[in-house]
Amino acid sequence: MRHCWTLLGWLALALPVWAQGALPAEFAQGLARAGVPSEAVSVLVAPLPDPAAPTSLPAPRLAHRPDAAMNPASVLKLVTTYAALELLGPDFTWTNRVYVDGPVAGGVLEGDLVLRGSGDPKLVLERLDALLREVIARGVQEVRGDILLDRSVFELPEHDPAAFDEEPLRPYNAAPDGLLLNFKALIFTFTPDPAGARALVASEPPIAGVEIPAELGLAAGPCRDWRSALRADFSSPQRVRFAGRYPAACGEQRWPVAYVDPRSYARRVVQAMWQAAGGRLTGRVREAPTPPGARLWVSAPSLPLAEIVADVNKFSNNVMAQQLFLTLSSAAEGRGSFEASRLRLQDWWRQRLDGQPQPELDNGSGLSRQGHSSAAALTALLQRAAAGPQAAAFESSLGLAGVDGGVARMADRGAAPEVLGNARLKTGTLRDVAALAGYVTGRSGRRYSLVALVNHPNAPAARAALDRLVEWVVRDPP
Repeated sequence: MRHCWTLLGWLALALPVWAQGALPAEFAQGLARAGVPSEAVSVLVAPLPDPAAPTSLPAPRLAHRPDAAMNPASVLKLVTTYAALELLGPDFTWTNRVYVDGPVAGGVLEGDLVLRGSGDPKLVLERLDALLREVIARGVQEVRGDILLDRSVFELPEHDPAAFDEEPLRPYNAAPDGLLLNFKALIFTFTPDPAGARALVASEPPIAGVEIPAELGLAAGPCRDWRSALRADFSSPQRVRFAGRYPAACGEQRWPVAYVDPRSYARRVVQAMWQAAGGRLTGRVREAPTPPGARLWVSAPSLPLAEIVADVNKFSNNVMAQQLFLTLSSAAEGRGSFEASRLRLQDWWRQRLDGQPQPELDNGSGLSRQGHSSAAALTALLQRAAAGPQAAAFESSLGLAGVDGGVARMADRGAAPEVLGNARLKTGTLRDVAALAGYVTGRSGRRYSLVALVNHPNAPAARAALDRLVEWVVRDPP
């Protein structure tokens, strides 16, 4: 702990006075090719302290506008995930519970079955199926009442999935939910069947009351924009249509789509999966709070927080990040909200990272135009994380350059071989944002924290320049 506080005190004092450094030539040239001026960039590269000499803190290797307030996009997930690791612990789990409200005899529940959401970020198809089958195995095969869905663990504002970028059917725009099932998405799989001159269409999860075609015609020719070729219509909650044909040359492909009526998604999926598991239902599936006298029938833990954090950071899952952010307040107060979670995270920041401006987190995922931080503040977070007890869980949640996460394709973009496997990084991308943050190991063996933020209309074109920056960090002087 003394090491952590010594480090944080140094960061608080040193970061604001670091001089602006000249950008490495290869990075500057990459930015120029992308049409991004240096004043649209903020970079901070700082050596991690030597564990053998934690009070001997070297100067930063590169500091360029480190205190500028920037939009880091999904790099803000690092704040949410590390705060969760410290506040909740890597072994924290959400508990998914099923209650009965009425007597049970001979496999029949004379009353309502209640599925109470916990805010679990990853209650996916397989885990929901296991939960429902456990209800049946424990002695409830028929419900002579309704199935109630209780999503009250979160207090949430109305959500317009088209508000952010007018792409309401993109799964990344899904809203958080106290009972989030399978990310509110339908996943379509298209498999060519040349012998039958058709493409087979499979979808998951099962969803009640939605008509989905089982096949469509095949098209000849090369595989280009196969999604447009399908001429899909997802606008009706009751019916999915494909007016086009599927190119046989595309082989098997998958297409995840956010369900057009997200509020009814959970009840439709629960109804279909309850019936698929062999359960019978006299009434209907509807939303309602858990009745006061209901008895716990089955409970099951979620995946542990450390695994959730890895999914959030490696796959940049926005709705999982928001679920985790909301849990910061629901775990402390019994009910979560964005405002309560922002307040709890602000308190945590003041206690752990006092001296650095607090990031503006909005919804905790970085999928926002309001999210802001400085490279200096994110560096303070990274340095604290590397020195703390959650270092292993946090670092392993970041993408390994050339292997997985948002930096898996660095090799495809021509990154030097010595970079691959020597950097653990989180990317951030919006229409006018390209960001990168994490840890890099230099060829000397020295480890660095790296934060690079680009805010400019040409930011997406700067991704190759950010690769050059990582290469420069790896090629550190001996």
